Amino acid sequence: MTTVPAHRRPAAGPAAGPAGRTTVGATGHAPGRGRSPGWMPPQHGAWAMLLLPVLAALTVTGPQPLHLPLLGAALAAYPLSYFGLQAVKTGRFRRVRPQLVGYGLATVVLAAPVLVARPATLAYAPLYAALAAVNAGHARRRRDRAFVNDLAFVLQCGLLGLVVATVAEVPWTRVVGVTVVALGYLVGTVLYVKTMIRERDSVRYRWASWAYHAVAALAAVLWASVPVAVVFALLLARAVLLAGRRVAPVRVGLVETACALLVLAAVAL
Repeated sequence: MTTVPAHRRPAAGPAAGPAGRTTVGATGHAPGRGRSPGWMPPQHGAWAMLLLPVLAALTVTGPQPLHLPLLGAALAAYPLSYFGLQAVKTGRFRRVRPQLVGYGLATVVLAAPVLVARPATLAYAPLYAALAAVNAGHARRRRDRAFVNDLAFVLQCGLLGLVVATVAEVPWTRVVGVTVVALGYLVGTVLYVKTMIRERDSVRYRWASWAYHAVAALAAVLWASVPVAVVFALLLARAVLLAGRRVAPVRVGLVETACALLVLAAVAL
């Protein structure tokens, strides 16, 4: 199922993803020498990033029994990817072998009934493999903080919305709208969080964030529902007014958690 990168620094909220930075998705800093890597990735925001496209798609398809093992497989695949990409980055596979075996087995067991009952979901495998290769390449070159690496993680999360539709035997075109809204928010949060933490002093990232949010807000006004347009206008305001301010990462994460809930509520409406 979802192969999720292991990047970015721990932080709360959907803007803090896999290991080693404060944006969305890639390979993280290797655990210190002599310390156990543990079993849970420290990037708590990645869970929210995985859940948002799934929950958005469920507002269209409605929940089905097979969605439960699908979600379980996706949630197991994230730490599997996290530890796998750390191993690629550091070359120390033996150090995380228990995590790879444990999460790998969990992913296979949970994904099996979905694949057997809905073999059409295998059509997404090449896309996930290509995006996972992007993450692995960045991990190997230790460029896990690159925006492209984050974007690959976001796209993996977004694809889950289409998988939800396939599992429900609903045409994937019916969830494209809500998936695009979820992806629009997630890409924006990558840029915004960079301007708040790691790239706080970067004028280039600040203008990139402002331009992206302005275009996204305009697109929402022209093509989306009124609730979605209102939320994206608020996202633009927070990107402009808060960029560069010295705010604790945990508060940045809390703000993004609230924003993600607003996006989900707007989609549901």
